[in-house]
Amino acid sequence: MSISHAPPAHQSDISAISKDEEPPLDLQPLVPASARRARVPRWLRRTTGPVLLLLLWQLLSATGVLPSDVLASPGRIAEVGRELVADGSLPSAMATSLRRVAAGLLFGTVVGTGLALVSGLFRIGEDLVDAPVQMLRTVPFVGLIPLFIIWFGIGETPKTAIITLGVTFPLYLNVYAGIRGVDAQLIEAGESLGLTRWGLVRHVVLPGALPGALTGLRYSLGIAWLALVFAEQVNADSGIGFLMVQARDFLRTDVIVVCLIVYAFLGLLADFIVRSLERLLLQWRPTFTGR
Repeated sequence: MSISHAPPAHQSDISAISKDEEPPLDLQPLVPASARRARVPRWLRRTTGPVLLLLLWQLLSATGVLPSDVLASPGRIAEVGRELVADGSLPSAMATSLRRVAAGLLFGTVVGTGLALVSGLFRIGEDLVDAPVQMLRTVPFVGLIPLFIIWFGIGETPKTAIITLGVTFPLYLNVYAGIRGVDAQLIEAGESLGLTRWGLVRHVVLPGALPGALTGLRYSLGIAWLALVFAEQVNADSGIGFLMVQARDFLRTDVIVVCLIVYAFLGLLADFIVRSLERLLLQWRPTFTGR
């Protein structure tokens, strides 16, 4: 007698259901609208505003709404800029101003960072350093120009001192805040791993304070160019500020605007360098980049 093995009832039902089912659909991953690639390139969107502003400026100048003795037209400013570059006066002034900013930024970075390290790493340092620095930073550095002239004369020293003073305090505040903003749990974790005091500073505190330090450096660069404008008004015989003083005496608004544009582009270039340095040194820290 032969015995036939019939499949269980539930298996036959499952096979019947699977035959009746439609083939699975291809699932497409959902992409948020904010993550989709924009149709307009970003560089085009960023340049649209300045281009429209230049066109409006040129239109107002061409129609006489904006007289040339009040503000020269963009075409005239471009022509004057080419003349200043051709005769060598603008490159020479830029070199002098860059040298002054570099010296002031170097001294200000050393002083501001050093004071922040002493005040941020040691409680006794905070008691001795922080209060005097907080008092001095409330004094407008521009108001100290007459005092610097009395102390240092009218040479390059007071100009460098003004820039140094303008750079020191923003850098001090940001480095100090970065050090004191390090998570205490990271310090405890480092101590539990056997790190010495110097090891904690090197591997935990300083990397944690680096974002604040770079932010302070960006802010200090902006203050440095602002301080340079005032510094080069102090009996200067060279530099971009000297060109502006001469242009003011002869009512040359075109030269003044050229100098202001040079200030703006130099500041923008310096900020771009620091932002590139941020991307290089802070690769370990993922951040929100906008939507």
